[in-house]
Amino acid sequence: MTNDWHWRADRPTGGRTSAGRPSVGTERFPSQGEAESWLGETYPDLLEHGVRAVSLYEGDRLVYGPMSLEPDPG
Repeated sequence: MTNDWHWRADRPTGGRTSAGRPSVGTERFPSQGEAESWLGETYPDLLEHGVRAVSLYEGDRLVYGPMSLEPDPG
């Protein structure tokens, strides 16, 4: 286990850049809970900047995602 929890953004089209998915900002977190709390506070700003989905990583390991940041249409 690492102390390098971070979010990566998915492009609006669902594609990836040639260098992989970029990190969402430069934030690194010591735990999954802190990473999720940060996302809960900042996702409206991410949406405003064109981020439509994110994935959570611990180091290089995908924990979950992609997860949409857009409101549920239902």
